[in-house]
Amino acid sequence: MQRAVYEGERHLGVIEAPETAPGPGQVQIDVAFTGICGTDLHILHGDMDQRVAVPAVLGHEMSGTVARLGDGVDGWKPGDPVTVLPVLPCGACRTCAAGHGHVCPRLTFIGIDSAGSMQQRWNVPARALVRLPDTLDLAHGALAEPTAVAVHDVRRSGLADGEHAVVVGGGPVGLLIAVVARRTGAEVLVLEPSPQRRAVADRLGFATADPTGGDMNALIHDWTGGEGADVTFEVSGAVAGVATAVEALAPRGRLVMVAIHATPREVNLHRFFWRELTMLGARLYSPYDMATAVELVAGGQIPADDLITQVEPLERVGAAFAALESGAGVMKVLLDCAAGR
Repeated sequence: MQRAVYEGERHLGVIEAPETAPGPGQVQIDVAFTGICGTDLHILHGDMDQRVAVPAVLGHEMSGTVARLGDGVDGWKPGDPVTVLPVLPCGACRTCAAGHGHVCPRLTFIGIDSAGSMQQRWNVPARALVRLPDTLDLAHGALAEPTAVAVHDVRRSGLADGEHAVVVGGGPVGLLIAVVARRTGAEVLVLEPSPQRRAVADRLGFATADPTGGDMNALIHDWTGGEGADVTFEVSGAVAGVATAVEALAPRGRLVMVAIHATPREVNLHRFFWRELTMLGARLYSPYDMATAVELVAGGQIPADDLITQVEPLERVGAAFAALESGAGVMKVLLDCAAGR
């Protein structure tokens, strides 16, 4: 059985590993597709070595089918199409009791704190399984997890019908946020420097602009009728992106921090004071967000074919990461974990 393994800063390998049977309470999955996300890139860069045990199998954006059941597991059978909710809260703390298990201080995240889905067969706790419709293309099913991120981000923002939302960063998650935001009835503007990524957003019917190509304050002033944006989503992870997201906001506007910033950023707090702005952190998602995401993907409301721009076999994991990191015309890169199985 093949596994892709993170071996330390900027080093990935593919190894042959023995297949192990699922333990009690576990299910073994034949992994079909695994997406590479921004968190995986942070791990590759060594930014999370204090948390990730090396060598590590990465991956949590996935789809597959049930292969075998461990002792004590019922409600599933071989062949069932599934994805995984990789968030395992402790269930005992005050945060969990309040219904916020996705930010549990003792959270275990599958694919970071334990082995992930960049392997051909994967044993996971049965409680992490999420059923996919039998008719869903499994490549599209791998988008359920990043769609859940977008659902949570938009829900966290409180975005309402008729409001103006600016998405700073038009990569895969940024465009998923734009799609979900538009479903609320909001007007959406996507700011993205890459012409290839802007072209995808244009094709999906969004207003777009290059944030490096002119006066963004004047552009947003005109686009909002002089009011400013009600909500901005910072998805770029860049210093300039943070500044743009703050400056774009109307009085009482809401900034949703989506991107992972590996280092502290300077924020214009005077702007927050002067306009009574609100900053909201948005991390992960809840079971409700995942269920909503599966419905959106299965219902064809997520433009999966526009977002999936490259599929590589598991053995080419290095090339897949390099393609995503290059950003050259690439949106979502999937690893085909079933190839050669």
